[in-house]
Amino acid sequence: MSSSIGAIGVIVPAHNEQELLPACLASVARAARAVPGTPVHLVVVADACQDRTAEAARRDGAWVVAISARSAGAARAAGAREVLRLTGYLDPATVWLATTDADSLVPACWLSQQAGYAAQGWDAVVGTIRVADWSGYPPGIRSLFRERYEREEPDQRDEPDDIGADQHPHVHGANLGFRASAYLRAGGFPALPTAEDHALVTALSAGGSRVLRTRALPVVTSARRESRAPDGFSGYLGQLVATG
Repeated sequence: MSSSIGAIGVIVPAHNEQELLPACLASVARAARAVPGTPVHLVVVADACQDRTAEAARRDGAWVVAISARSAGAARAAGAREVLRLTGYLDPATVWLATTDADSLVPACWLSQQAGYAAQGWDAVVGTIRVADWSGYPPGIRSLFRERYEREEPDQRDEPDDIGADQHPHVHGANLGFRASAYLRAGGFPALPTAEDHALVTALSAGGSRVLRTRALPVVTSARRESRAPDGFSGYLGQLVATG
């Protein structure tokens, strides 16, 4: 199946992200300009914020949904509901949802390339991340991360139809896109404080959606030491420091 995309929604969960959010939203705006003629709805979910995250989001033209769940899964789900509300006049098969994180920067091709994959019949795109600033980490952690991250390969027994030279085993909420119809069939994001992205991708695959894992459009994310989600990316980097 291939369906042209009639609208795109970008979901950004944020907990006290007034400092980093503007750069994230600027990168999303740049990516949106690469899909002229396609409406792009940018939704920031301000989750239990005590700072000016919501104000920063509105200043940069985003729709803001405020919740108090302190949960990445609940925040992404709330953002998806808002996009579905805004695009309710469209067939969900023609709506594409993309998620990133407030401490991340998406490439200019991020949305246009995902829309291209959707036109080819893919129901979801699972991308990779890279880190630009390793300040505050011991020498050698950058090389250790790259060595371990790049050498990991997907298990071909899990997704035999989707394996290719560009494939990888990673799942990041900071770099994830999917067709709204596939998202609804999969039951949406579970309200988990972490690993909600993994749960969704597993449900998408189990439900028969075509899931493309690609290294072609990496998102730059921060390597901050304070984790906003338990056992999230910061936790992974902390394990590298402890065992490296």
